Amino acid sequence: MCYGAVGGTIFILFSVFVTTSIIYFAVKKYGKKLLYQFFEKEKIDKIENNKYFKNSKNIEKLLIILFLIVGTPKDLLTYIGGLLPIKPIKFILIATFCRLPSIISSTIAGSNISDGNWKISILVYVITFILTGIGMFIYDKIDKNKEAKEALKILK
Repeated sequence: MCYGAVGGTIFILFSVFVTTSIIYFAVKKYGKKLLYQFFEKEKIDKIENNKYFKNSKNIEKLLIILFLIVGTPKDLLTYIGGLLPIKPIKFILIATFCRLPSIISSTIAGSNISDGNWKISILVYVITFILTGIGMFIYDKIDKNKEAKEALKILK
């Protein structure tokens, strides 16, 4: 809101990059004990023991999809990154740049709200929710992998 759509997007992208990097390396250093401070032990153990989360190609695909979908909770995804078999730079870049749809829609809506353009803000969110629904529907039809579906359920 404060920096407009473009400035806000740049500010948030930079902030997400920095905080994701800090969280990733903190989890790498301190491990699951750090995660247990924020999330239930059972949920972390389920993720860690799920076959889908042990394969780096599966994880990359799943993370890209989940970070791209506007409205999915990204906190747990960011925190478990340090436990997953994925290279730090890949994880940090996925976690940062795949959030662009969420960031852009939020900054456009926020900028328009601050300018008093409520109709445009509402329209941005309606379009975002429609596109998210379409994306989730397509993903559901394309990915019939049972382990992937189980992995998604754990994250919810």
